[in-house]
Amino acid sequence: MRSHAGWLTLILLAAGAAHAAGTDLQIRVEDQKHDPVGDGVVWLVPLDRPAAPASAPPTRVEIEQRGQEFSPLVTVVRVGTTVQLPNRDNVEHHVYSQSQAKKFEFPLYAPGRAESVVFDRPGVVALGCNIHDWMLAYVVVVDTPWYSRTDAAGHGMIAGVPPGRYRAEVWHRRLASSVQREIEIETASTPLAFTLALKPDRRIRRPASIERGGYR
Repeated sequence: MRSHAGWLTLILLAAGAAHAAGTDLQIRVEDQKHDPVGDGVVWLVPLDRPAAPASAPPTRVEIEQRGQEFSPLVTVVRVGTTVQLPNRDNVEHHVYSQSQAKKFEFPLYAPGRAESVVFDRPGVVALGCNIHDWMLAYVVVVDTPWYSRTDAAGHGMIAGVPPGRYRAEVWHRRLASSVQREIEIETASTPLAFTLALKPDRRIRRPASIERGGYR
């Protein structure tokens, strides 16, 4: 995931006074038109201190198949996290990934089936369905405890960041590659801005004739 120049604005703002565990960073991601950007992933890699001790991953992370779509579109997890992939549709799927960070395949994935995948290497993993070409999801796997995904309003938060130097990285599915920049986090952090260009959204859309949760 290499750095890339363009036009997307990322602003990291310190949220008031820092608490004992570090600074809570409020995140806003905007495009070149100053519109909010959802499903952006931001993470911090420490440069002058070891990463914080590993914490237990969430007890349940899901990417479901429902209405012949994956949901959510973007999931961010720490290395070692197990993600469940339940099929809550009433049709079969063929779930797979050919991404370098994780390759797997579940052919003839029947309704009610719920396989799990351990994401054990950092990187971006694209999920697809060989039966329904428009089905797509992304798992961003990071080797750091400090990360966030933006909501539809372009907002997110990274909690409890200790002071120090970090490499801030930003990923979005419409970037040619992730964005990197060295930053300094203090108890009252200075706002930071990144400018990148988003590519046009060429994602294949689900056919309008398919009702959510219905048959193809």
